[in-house]
Amino acid sequence: MLLGSQLRRLREARGITREAAGYSIRASESKISRMELGRVSFKTRDVEDLLTLYGITDEAERQQLISLAREANVAGWWHSYSDVLPTWFPTYVGLEGAAHLIRAYEVQFVHGLLQTEDYARAVVRRGMKGASEADVERRVTLRMERQKYLVAENAPDFHIVLDEAALRRPYGDREVMRGQLQHLVEISERSNVRLQIMPFSFGGHSGEGGSFTVLSFPESDLSDVVYLEQLTSALYLDKREDVAQYEQALKELQQDSPGPDESRDLLRGLLQLS
Repeated sequence: MLLGSQLRRLREARGITREAAGYSIRASESKISRMELGRVSFKTRDVEDLLTLYGITDEAERQQLISLAREANVAGWWHSYSDVLPTWFPTYVGLEGAAHLIRAYEVQFVHGLLQTEDYARAVVRRGMKGASEADVERRVTLRMERQKYLVAENAPDFHIVLDEAALRRPYGDREVMRGQLQHLVEISERSNVRLQIMPFSFGGHSGEGGSFTVLSFPESDLSDVVYLEQLTSALYLDKREDVAQYEQALKELQQDSPGPDESRDLLRGLLQLS
């Protein structure tokens, strides 16, 4: 995505159409569009030809972008789990790992970055009916690996609104749910985690469309991306008008939910009842 956005900026600065850019690398206009959106892999030769077309002659600048192309084609650590993941999910894991701010609303279950191992196992078993125990464990292991983002040296800020429904819907037995609630209390005290609970008592709210995640990146060239997971696929929205609506919905959810301290008290109250 970063390389694609930089190629788009260079192309537009020269006033070159996507059609002309595609012709220069023996490709279609739509191929250039997919490249600029970061949705296809990059051939080093194509990047070199585009840089020549765009008038980039400085060798240092060329090598920086060509190196970025090579890096873009290296499979991430999560690709070794592709055999137990839906086809659309590795893309999300890559985006999640690159984000410096993750904002989300969850209603069905606790967000994957906040799940305990036992709770995650119960969720995965429910979602992978008929899967072998080995495949279930591989999916759980991946989820635990993803959580290392939150405690890394350059951890992203994570702002999450959990619907009360996610906390009251049991996955696993009583002890699993108690362990999950206790984990939420503890991780909500991390400086990079802002956890809020949308209580049933509030009534209708701006999250009526269901769960979603907004990913923001440190590179100014990259637009925010909204991730929407469906039963058989997922959507990645990056049009400014789409992203703005989800950001507004999340802003309202944060405004209408109790703050982090009050939400932590709600979690402790649920612990006492469990």
